[in-house]
Amino acid sequence: MSRIGKLPIPIPKGVTVTINANEVTVKGPKGELKDTFHADMIVSQEDGQIIIERPTESNRHRSLHGLTRALINNMVVGVSEGFTRELNITGVGYRAEMQGTDLVLHVGYSHPVVVKASPTLTFDVPKDSRGTLIRIEGINKQEVGQRAAEIRKTRLPEPYKGKGITYAGEIIRRKAGKSAKK
Repeated sequence: MSRIGKLPIPIPKGVTVTINANEVTVKGPKGELKDTFHADMIVSQEDGQIIIERPTESNRHRSLHGLTRALINNMVVGVSEGFTRELNITGVGYRAEMQGTDLVLHVGYSHPVVVKASPTLTFDVPKDSRGTLIRIEGINKQEVGQRAAEIRKTRLPEPYKGKGITYAGEIIRRKAGKSAKK
């Protein structure tokens, strides 16, 4: 049996789960998420827990089992706690600032790069970071990660001086520059 798929998903206080055939709706203090899952997966709610079962031991059902459990667990965690992704900006003159709800990046181009906010995500640039830290928060884990990847893509970290936008905790392998001729 799948190690991840067989684990029950605990439902925290303040979160309600509605299961309609293969459609799961999760409501919590931070918002509401709804998703449709594969019709073969059996999703049920018992004793304050969500249990996912598979009909057969085929490879397809085994892989869908763990996937379905992980996605539903992310929905429950998202509406109760939310997800956060942090990005660091490194480089002389590189910084980020908020302009209303939009994020403005100054990362070495001749123009500032404006990242529009969506209704489900919030950007934050803490004052004490002097514009070198970006915090992305939301209830949908996939959307938070996708937006973080798009922001990082505006100025990928380069291996010689380490300038660019990196995920918090990401380590950039540095390369040696040209050696001087003797």
